[in-house]
Amino acid sequence: MSTNTEERNARGIPKAPFIPDIEAHVGGPDGEVDGPIKRLDDALAKYQFMDNNLAQRRASLEDKITDIKKTLAMVEFLQERREGKSKAAEDDLDADDDDDLEEGGSQKPLTTTFELNDTLYAEAELEDTDTVYLWLGANVMLSYKIPVAITLLKSKLQTAELSLKTTNEDLDYLREQITVLQVNTARMYNWDVKRRKEKRLREQASSSALAKTAEG
Repeated sequence: MSTNTEERNARGIPKAPFIPDIEAHVGGPDGEVDGPIKRLDDALAKYQFMDNNLAQRRASLEDKITDIKKTLAMVEFLQERREGKSKAAEDDLDADDDDDLEEGGSQKPLTTTFELNDTLYAEAELEDTDTVYLWLGANVMLSYKIPVAITLLKSKLQTAELSLKTTNEDLDYLREQITVLQVNTARMYNWDVKRRKEKRLREQASSSALAKTAEG
């Protein structure tokens, strides 16, 4: 299966060709199947390796998208809270009419929990702020103004969702190619079994004919 003329998908994964005529593919009725079957097995192993890598990538992207959505929701909540405080100050609302305000119109600190690890959370009070800190990976954290952080997170979410979409498409494509190779291998093996059986029957028939001739 030459890679020079193969069809490929948008990400360059080659298409596995279906073998319509097994006999012609192996070089005739007496052709050897060991070499072609080995080549099919090698190609299948490569597709399965790519499938495994993409499955891991999909799981990683799904986790990443979940984390980005959680972070984005929290940052948007902080923005809405700040906007609500500004509106309250402009409207000069009475503190007694809003449980979220302290005396003098200032907003109470936000009490929340944050994750330390998968099973451990801690409680914290968040003072009013216009800055958040985002993990960017590789142990890097940077501070951003809330509107900039929201724009950045939405961009990262869009990129991750697009990457997940193409990964799912590649996985579907790969599994189609794996199926084609498995069908090719099964058909070639069955063709060889049938050929051997027919050859054995011909040899038996020939032997019987020779025996009868000798008896006559």
